[in-house]
Amino acid sequence: MSASLPGNRDLPASQYDLSTYWGRVQQSAQIADPRTLFVSASGLENAKKLVTSYKTGEARTMTSEIWQAKKIVDSTLHPDTGESVFLPFRMSCFVISNLVVTAGMLTPNMTTTGTVAWQIINQSLNVGINNANSNKSSPLSTKTLVQSYLLAVSASCSVAVGLNASVPRLKRVSPNTKLILGRLVPFAAVASAGVLNVFLMRGEEIRRGIDIFPVESAAEKAEREKSGKEVASLGKSRKAAVLAVGETAISRVLNATPIMVIPPLVLVRLQKTEWLKQRPRMTLPINLGLILTTSIFALPLALGAFPQRQAINARSLEEEYWDKGGEDGMIEFNRGI
Repeated sequence: MSASLPGNRDLPASQYDLSTYWGRVQQSAQIADPRTLFVSASGLENAKKLVTSYKTGEARTMTSEIWQAKKIVDSTLHPDTGESVFLPFRMSCFVISNLVVTAGMLTPNMTTTGTVAWQIINQSLNVGINNANSNKSSPLSTKTLVQSYLLAVSASCSVAVGLNASVPRLKRVSPNTKLILGRLVPFAAVASAGVLNVFLMRGEEIRRGIDIFPVESAAEKAEREKSGKEVASLGKSRKAAVLAVGETAISRVLNATPIMVIPPLVLVRLQKTEWLKQRPRMTLPINLGLILTTSIFALPLALGAFPQRQAINARSLEEEYWDKGGEDGMIEFNRGI
């Protein structure tokens, strides 16, 4: 992100009020904007130059061009490493990457083989997204990454196959209820395995902690920008890591819920209409359209649930940090996405 580019001067965090939920939703919509995927390598370099011009003081005010450049940088570069996030794993590609996978998981009357295959594909994508967008102060080893991946895949497949086998055996349940429950099996598998996936892929953060920083006052910030010094990490906090990973896991469930629930329930109703019965070939495009529409709206709403740059009171962390907070005793850290 922009914080990794040269220059002592900090950019405004956002055009929107990040202390409010709606402000964070608007900011998340910027980061998740698929149009940033079409920015070329030269376009990214130009955006980095514009952002750097503000950070070095060459540009005195935030112009519309610099705001657009910041949007490109924030949606492309990782805030900890400054490196480009692999394109399929960027949040701006999330809706597109998940469209086909979600449609596959929500396919009606799927065989056990198909269920397992789509769960494996989905968890593989989740592993890539969670690893690419995690806090990088405590990276996973390759061995731990592989182990976490296998556990996440096993969990999702077990839940999906188990529920698919259990739903038809339910007694005292009407056929229509069984149909609806069967369509919701992918949601149960995705939600449970998605939470596990986040904790597994970011488990090293919880074991080792993540970097935390003091929140600066306006005077401290101005002095730092003059001196050129960087904000030094106070150390690694495991409690901050638990909060960061837990909130990310919740946001994944918040994102999956409407995407995995609304389209299949709407499709069940539509399949009972004479119009769709006479046009069975329209089932797939309608399903894709429902998933795409829901995904576009659901992602910013889920990402905005918690701030990406989290600020909390130092006394809510380990005792060693109680007296090391910045303004009003607050510290901050990168939650990850």
